[in-house]
Amino acid sequence: MLSSARRSLPQTLRSRASLSRVQSAAISSISRSPLLARPARSAASALKPASLARTMSSHAESAVRPEPDKVLQDIADYVHNYKIESPLAWETARLCLIDTIGCGLEALRFPACSNLLGPVVEGTVVPNGTRVPGTNYQLDPIRGAFNIGTAIRWLDFNDCFLAAEWGHPSDNLGAILAVADHLARKGQPLTVHDVLESMIKAHEIQGGLALLNSFNRVGLDHVVLVKVASTAVVSKLIGLDRAQTIDAISHAWADGQSLRTYRHAPNTGSRKSWAAGDACSRAVHLAYLVKRGEKGMPSVLTAKTWGFYDVLFKGKQFEFQMPFGSYIMENVLFKISYPAEFHAQTAVEAAHIIHDKLKAMGKSSDDIKSIRIRTQEAAMRIINKKGPLDNFADRDHDINYMVAYPLIFGELTSQSYTDEAAKDPRIDELRAKITCVEDQRFSREYHEPDKRSISNALLVELNDGTVLDEVEIEYPVGHKRRRAEGTPLLMKKFENHIKPHFSAARQQQILKTVNDAEGLNKLSAHQFTDLFVQS
Repeated sequence: MLSSARRSLPQTLRSRASLSRVQSAAISSISRSPLLARPARSAASALKPASLARTMSSHAESAVRPEPDKVLQDIADYVHNYKIESPLAWETARLCLIDTIGCGLEALRFPACSNLLGPVVEGTVVPNGTRVPGTNYQLDPIRGAFNIGTAIRWLDFNDCFLAAEWGHPSDNLGAILAVADHLARKGQPLTVHDVLESMIKAHEIQGGLALLNSFNRVGLDHVVLVKVASTAVVSKLIGLDRAQTIDAISHAWADGQSLRTYRHAPNTGSRKSWAAGDACSRAVHLAYLVKRGEKGMPSVLTAKTWGFYDVLFKGKQFEFQMPFGSYIMENVLFKISYPAEFHAQTAVEAAHIIHDKLKAMGKSSDDIKSIRIRTQEAAMRIINKKGPLDNFADRDHDINYMVAYPLIFGELTSQSYTDEAAKDPRIDELRAKITCVEDQRFSREYHEPDKRSISNALLVELNDGTVLDEVEIEYPVGHKRRRAEGTPLLMKKFENHIKPHFSAARQQQILKTVNDAEGLNKLSAHQFTDLFVQS
């Protein structure tokens, strides 16, 4: 029966069956060979099952969740429990709010910025949505944070804090105002006082982390600190408790983080102008995810192999110069006179002085043979460029361009960085005559807590051999040490920024409101934003 069934198989299957018997015989023969006799059992293979299980489990990761990292706890405790009692911090925060809104309005006059704003889906209007100053947009708070944050940062004209890490703490207003405005429109009693408190605390978190920890030295952009600080203060605004705030902050650290490459040649581009808006948007998103029940990662910083320190910070833990308080807001730097990267502010001021001196001598920039700029180490690393500059973002981050332009024209404005302005061949000709050198004293005093100077010195030699007196400036007009001198100029800057957007009557209403510190404090967050929206 079996042989008749086999005969009925197709030829190919009969061939395979025969091959299979040959293979089986070969394998059987090889297995009997003394060359392949079973080796002696090793000590490891001789382990009993229980011992083997113990050995294997010793290599397993512990699933026990630790206490949250101390940095997460310290930030959450500060946000929820610290009472701000410094009159200087409150007054500086008011000035910062005014200036930051103005910087955002000025940016709207540049299509490269305004083209990125609005809802993702054109025409979308969100009920009780965030209103974006200078526009008629009404967006969800996540998209609203991107819009406000991007406008604030676009022209590199808002405040600054410089330490081991650099940054612009008022970037956080993108997240703060977007959320506060939205919640106030829903009926929650949030006022400008709440906005100012959130600003002071966001400044402190961002700046406190920046004092001794250099993210730029590992290639990360400072907007990671905007994301962390904004997440922390927004968490409180939307009603998260301490534990939830810790969870939200952990998610901010868990993101991959932005590379600084878009701030440096040869990749400098406009992403540096919307990176903070992106961080604000992400912060609001993360806080709302936690509000919906998303849990955090308690050891997001310290986890061996997988934590922030090991993956992105070369194994180093954060260091802190002082506890969180109100130091950063009290010492923040305002960009008042010039829309220039802050390490160049005093160099630009010196260039204006030399321009006027040349004019008084009956000379001009055409008579300059060489220029030496003594500057700080940070400026040497960030804004000292040679060769052709590709775009607006390239130019406003080159100290040579920022010095050459006012030496030629006697001014430096946001328009000075446009392609049209940069066409003048004299700019690059003068840039080629500039040499930057680091002054060790400038670099040292840049980090000293009681100074935090941002010094630059310009030495100009003329074609006829004349060497002008060197002009050295330690503190820019926006520095705390020049606050009395700077405040009227800051308000004038704000007036100039609101003028193109609103009628004379509306401008007067705005100025009256922001100059009344007590009344401003009590104003509902959405009523404040309404001062600046377009119908």
